[in-house]
Parts: sequence; C-alpha cells; structure tokens
Amino acid sequence: MLNLERLRTLDALARHGSVSGAAEGLHITTSAVSQQMSKLEREVGQRLLAKNGRGVRLTDAGRLLAEHAARILSQVELAQSDLEAQRGQVVGELRLSAFPTAARGLFPLALSALRERHPALRLRSCELEPERGIAGVVRGDLDLAVVLDWYNKPMALPDGLVKAPIMDDPADVAMPADHRLAGRDEVDLAEFADDEWITWGEGEFCHEWLMFTLRSKGIEPIVGHRAAETHTQLGLVAAGLGVCIAPLLGRHPVPDGVVTVPVRQRVRRHVYVVWRADADRRPSIRAAVKALQAAGESLG
Repeated sequence: MLNLERLRTLDALARHGSVSGAAEGLHITTSAVSQQMSKLEREVGQRLLAKNGRGVRLTDAGRLLAEHAARILSQVELAQSDLEAQRGQVVGELRLSAFPTAARGLFPLALSALRERHPALRLRSCELEPERGIAGVVRGDLDLAVVLDWYNKPMALPDGLVKAPIMDDPADVAMPADHRLAGRDEVDLAEFADDEWITWGEGEFCHEWLMFTLRSKGIEPIVGHRAAETHTQLGLVAAGLGVCIAPLLGRHPVPDGVVTVPVRQRVRRHVYVVWRADADRRPSIRAAVKALQAAGESLG
C-alpha cells in the first residue's frame, strides 16, 4: 500500500525540482524529505532518486510514480472538497496569499469578516507577488491567491485554475507637489518622457507592464529607483526623486509633498482571486471568495 504522505513528498520533489524546494513547500526539514523518500523507495522496491551533481533527480521510475502521485493527490483533494461540500460547513485551514497592496488593502477587511462569520476556519495568509502566488496555488502550497493583471497586459493562468474578479483598481501618476504637471486634472503618460521613474523590481509583472506601456507610446523609460512597496515608492517621490504609478488600493495615506493625478487613458489593474478547480466545491473556498469580493466592493 502506497503511503499518501510519501506520495505527497514525491510530488513536491517533482514540482520543486530539489529537496530544499520540496522541504520549503511542505514546511518540513530536508532530512524529513530524504527519510520519506527512502521509505517510499523501500515500499516500491525501486530507486526513485539519483544523484545529480550536488542535488538529485528523479529516475524513470520516480517520474512515472510522480505522475501517478499528482493524479492521486488531485483525486484526494477532490474527494475532500466533495465531503466538505456535503457537510456544508466552513471549517479546516485556508492558506491565502496576496500581492502587497492587496494584503494591506483587502486582507484586513476580508479576513476579519471571515473569522467573525466562521470561527472554526483557521486562516493563514502571506504576502506574495502574483507569479509566486499562482505558483503556490498550482503546487498546492496555497488554497487561494489574490493576484492582478493590467488593463492592457493580461496575465496567463496555468490550466486547472479557476478565477473570480474582486475589483478594478484605478491607478494615477504620483509626482512631487512642485512638479510641472501637479496642477493638472489629468495627464498623459507620454508627458513623462523626460522624468525618472520609480518602479518595481526587475522582472516583476508590474515593472514589465510599465516598461511595456511606456514603450508602446514611444518612450524609453528612465528608471531611477526600484522599490517593491507602494509606500516606499511614494516616499521616494516625496523626496523629489521621480514619479511613479500609484494604484488606489492600499496606497493611503499619501505622504506630504506628493500629488496624484489621474491618467487620461484610465489606467487600471484587474484584481482577482485564483484557486484550483479540484477544490472548487469547498465551502471554505466559496466563503473566502465571497468575503474578498465584499471587501473589494466596499473599497471600490
């Protein structure tokens, strides 16, 4: 009889590609991963791992069993989802992530409402950028992730995920109060061709969106500073170090010395929540989606 937890460990190894990655995803030690795999090899009577430099790789038998493990675990989750749906109770543990401004702007409202309505539901949340949140849901490390894309640059979702809208989040340009455009009712992004931009980290989805959007207008952006957090970006704007895109969600209070002006083209982020299709019937998932949408509606 194959042990479910050992199959879960094998699945994590296949998805993460390393013992350390599997350990982090499963929230156990690397030695525990190695022990589980040794026991699984004894159970099946075949080698599932082989040395690969300083790391390991799956053998042919390991890859074959990992494919079965992924299907088995998906069926187990579907069974748990069906049982939870039949019971109709919002219980158990729910693991959520959100990008930083959503964690600050949405989670306090949504999670406090969930805890009040469903005290038997244990909530575990963390801040993650959209790509990492989606990866966590796909791997099974998370149940839900609040993510975003932009009006002109959608984010592709892997197969097997379901999504629901939470809110549209308008974004302005934030600039120093003495900026030449600070007194305007609205601005065009092309008017900032000579300004230094304060943007997100290299490779982050929002940074790539800003580069894509400015270049589509014939502007080669001048990037002066990078910061992951909106409030850090606004602090740099207040110091006169450049301009930035400032979405409404989670940005208040705006520091003294900073003015936000709407963009004529109405720049917006689409904020939504994603989860695995095989968990779709879980009452806890549905309750969380409802709470997030209610929080989004109250903020919108």
